[in-house]
Amino acid sequence: MSDATQTNALQQTPFFAGLPAEELEAIADVGNTVTFEPGDVIVAEGEMGDGMYVVLSGTAEVDIGGRFHTLTPGDFFGEMALISSRKRIATVTATERVDALRIPADAFQAFLLEHPSVAVSMLKEIVDRLREVEQRIDAWMAN
Repeated sequence: MSDATQTNALQQTPFFAGLPAEELEAIADVGNTVTFEPGDVIVAEGEMGDGMYVVLSGTAEVDIGGRFHTLTPGDFFGEMALISSRKRIATVTATERVDALRIPADAFQAFLLEHPSVAVSMLKEIVDRLREVEQRIDAWMAN
């Protein structure tokens, strides 16, 4: 995959959408492109998270406790592993050939120390996601 493809995919990712091109290129440089064939498990529930993935091409299926959704180019998963290496809560399986940008947590944490604006952008997105989850829980509890 070209650097432009990786940078464009990162730009579509809410964590990184507002960042300038040079920061996106630097994030892409931290990662590496990995390929999975149909049926390959990309990450498995219960394994330790050690990085995030951005789908560059292909599709994958996420299974979170029997609830499924599809990932397509530009989608991402495993982002929490960039900050905290806990066990994964979902299994992601390639449903067709998938090329993804894998960003390893250890290298990314070192990168954040040199690029604090990226950390601020990520924190804003995490807060937005937490609010969204809180709203879903509130709606669910109201029913």
